[in-house]
Formats: sequence, structure tokens, C-alpha cells
Amino acid sequence: MKRLLAAVAAAVVVIVTSGAPAHAAPQDGRLPVRPAPATQVWATRALSSQPGQQSQVYLRLDVEELTPRVVTAGTDRITIRGKVVNVGDRFIEDIELRLERGRVLTDEEQVRQALREPADAEFVQPAFTRIADRLEQDESKPFELSVPLRGGDRTSLQIDEPGIYPILANINGTPDFGGRARLAALSTLLPVVAVPGGEAPAPPADPAKVTLLWPLADRPRLVGVNPTVLTDDELASSIAMGGRLWGLLKAYESALDSRLGAGVCLAVDPDLLRTVAAMAEGYQVRGQGAGRGEGEAELWLAQLKLLAGGRCVVALPDASADLVAVSRARLTDLGALALDGAEVIREVLEVQPTEGLTWPEDGVLDQQTLDDLTAGGVTSLVVDQSAVAGTPGTGPVRLDAAGGRAVTAVRVDGMVSDALQGAAPTRPVAGVTTPTENRPVSVQNALAALTFRAAFQSTGQHVVVAPPRRWNAPTGEVNTLLQSAKSLVDGGFATPVALGSLLAAPAGVTAALSYPVEAGAREVPPAVTAEVADAWTRVGRLVDSMSQPDADGAEPVDLVAPLRLGLLHAVSGAWRGNESGARAALGIAREQSDALVGQVTVTEPNSPILLGSGDSPIPLSVKNGLDVRVTVRVLIEDTPGIVAKDAQEYTLPARGDRLVPLQVEVLRSGRFPVHIRLVTTSGVELGERARLEVSSSVYGTITVVITGLAGAALVLLSARRIHRRVRAAKQAAAQVVAQAAEDTHPDGAGAGAGTGAGTPERSSAS
Repeated sequence: MKRLLAAVAAAVVVIVTSGAPAHAAPQDGRLPVRPAPATQVWATRALSSQPGQQSQVYLRLDVEELTPRVVTAGTDRITIRGKVVNVGDRFIEDIELRLERGRVLTDEEQVRQALREPADAEFVQPAFTRIADRLEQDESKPFELSVPLRGGDRTSLQIDEPGIYPILANINGTPDFGGRARLAALSTLLPVVAVPGGEAPAPPADPAKVTLLWPLADRPRLVGVNPTVLTDDELASSIAMGGRLWGLLKAYESALDSRLGAGVCLAVDPDLLRTVAAMAEGYQVRGQGAGRGEGEAELWLAQLKLLAGGRCVVALPDASADLVAVSRARLTDLGALALDGAEVIREVLEVQPTEGLTWPEDGVLDQQTLDDLTAGGVTSLVVDQSAVAGTPGTGPVRLDAAGGRAVTAVRVDGMVSDALQGAAPTRPVAGVTTPTENRPVSVQNALAALTFRAAFQSTGQHVVVAPPRRWNAPTGEVNTLLQSAKSLVDGGFATPVALGSLLAAPAGVTAALSYPVEAGAREVPPAVTAEVADAWTRVGRLVDSMSQPDADGAEPVDLVAPLRLGLLHAVSGAWRGNESGARAALGIAREQSDALVGQVTVTEPNSPILLGSGDSPIPLSVKNGLDVRVTVRVLIEDTPGIVAKDAQEYTLPARGDRLVPLQVEVLRSGRFPVHIRLVTTSGVELGERARLEVSSSVYGTITVVITGLAGAALVLLSARRIHRRVRAAKQAAAQVVAQAAEDTHPDGAGAGAGTGAGTPERSSAS
């Protein structure tokens, strides 16, 4: 027991700085080596104000150190150090501070409630201590306050029994033109293992069974490979000494060098490994030039590979994909791609991750997603307790999926997990909220929750501790949590249990999934996943038009792999609650897709194409810049005067050109533009549309027929006209003769008498 107390006391004395040092200038393209900051300031983020002036803030309270973090029998005082900053628009006088405490929390529900929202900490209120007489605008003043833990007067916190205590750092002051009021406050939980001068509790007969999942993940940053391009260079700082991922890796290393190491399992995002491995070979930053973290990436990856050898490793969904959003969009193939990340871990780290195990984002999923995962080969899960709400106990449970399949689900301890997440309170303390979103105070609360599980419940329950997926706690805070966990193990209050042992043990309870409403609200939106689905279909159709040129050529699936990975980035769990981030990633994926299909295009000629006949083909030069064969169709947009014949399919050689005869029929002569576009056999448009100038001096078949018919009609009309003219001339001549005769014998008698007189004479002679 003495070893436990000594270890805890040593663990909770943490050197704290008020901020990280400024980055020095890179040397020879490498990040400078700098010491890791121990922690950062615990600061009030939302500040109280005078009644009736809710928009006005006055003070910011920065807590830079709180010791001890766990109270043991050898501790008699609690000390708080920091500074107050006047952030208002007027001076403040008579600034005073006191530490207050609430009633001891004796059961789990009370602790959970205190983690959800700050508990009442006004049960014991020692006297105020003056820390500044007056602060002008933007002026700050450091302070240090030490308060006895025991004692009967108003100078102590009067702690007389072990337990978990709410404590509050309360700042009062008097602003100019205002009355005295609480101006800032910060609340947290203080675990008391033993009262000062008292006896320490004995280890339980059945200690808590602790398993620690240690996540290494980041948001997607990889834009492309060959060459490697990243969206920004923030990852270089994260993996460098003093960075977030550097600190997590070193903390993992320290956990392995203890008895706690038997219960530690590394959870790695394959996309992070892929990105860091590419950085180690040299990379570019989009719009900024060469990246500066090549050496840091090589060092970080080498250390990770060394530490992970022979250890428990879990493959997170690739790019931390939002499996529920993917399942809802029925992107089955994309979901299968997210589960293939184990291969990346095998290649980069040369270790075999736990087979068939996945850990969904936020540890929650619905029944449809479970059915899809089990159909894809998943046999076990890591879930949050909220995913199986209403199921008693803390051990593994059985989940039933479609087709009679069942999986074993390991439950993350909800109380410790909620504390590490730093859940935002629903009720502020006198207008002051507790820092959230992985602020250091969340580690203190988690430390209190873990101590409660191990030192005060003593029921031998499973405690699976899993920090947030992209944990951003300061290095000193991370080490404080680990050191406290080590002390609990060394003192016999907890025993480490490997994740594999939890999975191998038969699940004692069959549970039903419960998908929290707030989790659904955070999903990657359906509007985004619908666009991802359209882009995914386009990529699939593009592959259908490709073929491998030879045994040494590129595989079509390898050529489009970056496109599919880009679409996976667009549904990353890092974008849950951040639609703009998801759309930005989707935009990058679309740019990649457009760049790929843009390599198959029509080469526009420099001069007009002259056609020798009405059915002469238009010669087109089509270029394929891809490493695979591509089968295309050439289409003509509607153009007056030209008709395209049935489109034919043409196979373009890899990295080559082909002259394609486009069969057309010209309906008129002249010079006119023709617009051409290329598509795959399934209709995916390739490259940019081309504009050709076509010149024709001949007639097509239809034109000749029309011209012939017009000529025949002209001949017929001319013949008819000649006939009519001849007939009219004859009629005119006959009329002339008749008219002449009429003019010679105007009365008609002479002609008639001569003829008539001769006739009777001949008749009579006969």
C-alpha cells in the first residue's frame, strides 16, 4: 500500500507551463528539436458577467497548476497556481480567490452526474484570499493559493473521508460601475484516496480489470501520391518532438514499461500510417511547396514500428470512416474498402492486427451497419456503453446480426470515456462553463472517474479506457493519467487485462443496439454521401472501360485506387458534425477524378479539316495519357449540316495516340464547326470537349437527290413551256390566215358565187 501512495504522490506532481514555446525556424528543412510542454493552461472559456449585462465579460481565470491531483494520506494541502486576466472594458478592484468544495460523491450516479454538469461545490467555502487590488484593462496578475485539506476553521476544505469531491476555483471582484460579483470560476473533481494523516484503504480482493485502448489517428490530409501531396503541413508538427502524435507515442511507450502494459492495445488509423510513410519519402504541401517533416516522419514511423512489434494492435476503419453514414448511403463497396486497412498496418508496421475487429467512430452504430459489417467479415467490435444502453454490467456483450451471425462487443467504460471527451455541461456554474473539448481539466475528471472505479467500487468490473479518437490533451496531462493508472495497478486496485482475453471470453449478455439521437445528428450528412455515391459509381464505370496492356502494365484498379481513397476521405469520421470539412475532402476527390479522365482527350488540329466527299470520315487524333488501355466512343453534338453515323468503339493504347475515323454524312457545303466529346462505353465523359473546323465543297447523297429532282422538274417545266409556246404560235398563225381571208372578201359573196355557178353546169352536162 505504501508503494501505491508513493507512486500516486509522484504521479500527480506535474510541471506545468502556461503555454507552448514559439516554433523556431526550420534548420535544413527539418523541424527544430524542442522540449515537450508539460501541459497547457486550464482556462475559463465562457465568462460570467454582471446581472443584466450578459454580453459583458470581465476576467479570465488561467489555472496553470493544481497539486496534488490525487489526495493521499501523505498530503495535507492543495495548491493552485495561475493568473487572472482583465479581458473587460474597465478596471476591476478587490479581486479575491477561494477554493470551494461540494459534498463527497459516494455512488456512480453522483459521479456521472458531476461529469455531465458541474456539481454544487459550495458546501464548504473557506475565506477569500486577496490576489490583486486592481487590474486595468488587459492587465494580468499571477497568483498562488494553498489551502489545508483538513481543519475545523474557515481556512480549510474540511475533507474528513475518502471519496470524489467537486471543487471550484471562484474569483470575485468589483468592476468599475458595478457591484461585487463572481467574475470567473473553474470546476473539476478531486479524488481523495485517503484523508491526510489517516489510513489508506486496503486493495480489494477482486480488483478492477483495466484495458487501455490507445488511439493514433488524424484527420485525412493526403491529396495524392506520386508525387505525395498533402493539404497542409500540420501533421509535420504533430509527429515532431512536442507535437500531439509525438506525445501520444511517447506516452504509449511509457505505458509499456510497466505492469499496465499487459492491458494496453494500440488502435491505429491506416490512413495516418499511409500518410506518414509517404511523407518519409518526401512530399509537397498543396500551394506551399516542399513539406518540412520528412525526417520527423521517418523517425516517428521507425519508433512506432519498434514499439508495436509483438504487441496488440487494432486497425481502425481506414480514414476513420463514418461507417454508419456509409451504410445508410448503401455504399457497400466503400464500406468494404474502409475495413481493408489491416493490410496497410501489416505492410508498414510489419505486425498482424487483431483480425475481424473494428472500432466505429464514437463507438456507436445502428443495426443496419452491424449487419453490413458482419457480412464483410467483422466478428468483434469495440463500442461505447451508450451503444447498448440499458444493458447491465461492464463486460463484453453479444450482438446478433442478420443471417444468424453474432459478434462480441467490448464496451468502453462510459464514465471514464465521457470525462475524457470533456462533455459540455448543461448547467453553467453561475454563468461560467467548464472547459470542454479535450481541455486539460477533462483529464483530471477522467482520473477521478478511474480512481472511483478502482479504489471505491471494488466489484472487479471491466474498465476499458479509450481516449477520444483524435485526442488532443497536452503531454503532461496524458502522462498524469497514465501514471495514475500505473499506480492503481501497482497498488493492487486494478489488474491489466489484454483485449484479446476480453474477446476470447464468452459474452455473458446478449444486448440490443441503441443508436443515440445525438450521434445521428453528427453523421456525415446524407447530401454529402449521396454525392460520394455518384462519384463512386463514376469511378466504377471508368474501370469497366479500362484494360491492362500487358503483364508489366498498370492494373486499372491500382490506377483508380487514389480516387477511391479520396472518396473515403470525404466520409471520414473526422467530419462528423463538420459538413464543410467533408465537402472540402469531396472537392479534392473530384479534382483527382477530373485530372484522371482529363488524360484521355481529342487533339485538336491546327487547320480546318477538308472533306473530299459527302461521306468522307473526319480523321481524329485521340490521345490516351493513362497507363492502361481505354475503350472510348466518339460522339458529335448536334450540328446543322452534318449527321453522325452509329458511334463505334475504339480501344486506345496505353500512353499512346490513335487516329480515329469518325463516320459522318455532310448535308451541305461550306465551313462550319463540329463539337466532339469522348465517353467511355458506360457513358463517363473523358477529357474536355473538342471543337473542330470542317470545310466541305461537295454534296452529300441527299443533296444530290434533291438537286436531281430539282433539275428534272426544271426540264419538265421548260418542255411544258415550249409546248405551250408552239401551240400558241400555231393558233396565232391560223388566226392570221383566217383574218387575211376575211379581209379579201369582206361579205363572202365572190368566192361563194363562182363555185356555186360551176357546179350546176357540170351537173346538167351529165
